[in-house]
Amino acid sequence: MPYKLMQPRFPIGKTYATPGALALDVDLTKYIHRHHCGDWGEELCAEDKQANEDALEHGSRLLSCYRTPAGDRLYIITEWDRSMTTIMLPSEY
Repeated sequence: MPYKLMQPRFPIGKTYATPGALALDVDLTKYIHRHHCGDWGEELCAEDKQANEDALEHGSRLLSCYRTPAGDRLYIITEWDRSMTTIMLPSEY
């Protein structure tokens, strides 16, 4: 099976990480890349994933949720105007 590269689907603006996300000491760029390409993460239900697909068409906020290898959850949120994207812990939301 050929390897398929994921392509960005929307602008992410400036990117930020909260202190909690940085303290996890994991490579956050791979999660940002997944979000940027529309891989909303294994932690979102089908309805939330569909809401993101709708948001791509209508200009709403985008939310992804991922689990790190250590079991921590990460949220990534891109604002409705695509001016900024923030990666954070659920407790920092």
